[in-house]
Amino acid sequence: MQDEDLAGVMRALGHPVRLSIMRMLAAQRQNPCCCTDVTQSLPLAQSTVSQHIKVLLDAGLIERQARGTRNCYTLRIERLAAVNQACGGLFSGLCKPTATPHLANELA
Repeated sequence: MQDEDLAGVMRALGHPVRLSIMRMLAAQRQNPCCCTDVTQSLPLAQSTVSQHIKVLLDAGLIERQARGTRNCYTLRIERLAAVNQACGGLFSGLCKPTATPHLANELA
């Protein structure tokens, strides 16, 4: 995953409501959630929930499935796995001791 793509995903996940939506979808992995399901679980207007869902869709973190007149949403597991791998690599790289002597001394 490229840095620009990862940054876009991080921006999408950078709001507490969107994190709540992601957790809700994760809890219902076997049953896709419709926008009304999400709206009933959050103290927000349907239009606000829809805006947050659109951000998650645009970031590629969730996908939409038409079910009659409703749109239901599920997590994109393969995309989340790529994000997880990219973040693991990012943080493990940032946490390695540096070879720069003055920074190594400051960290000790």
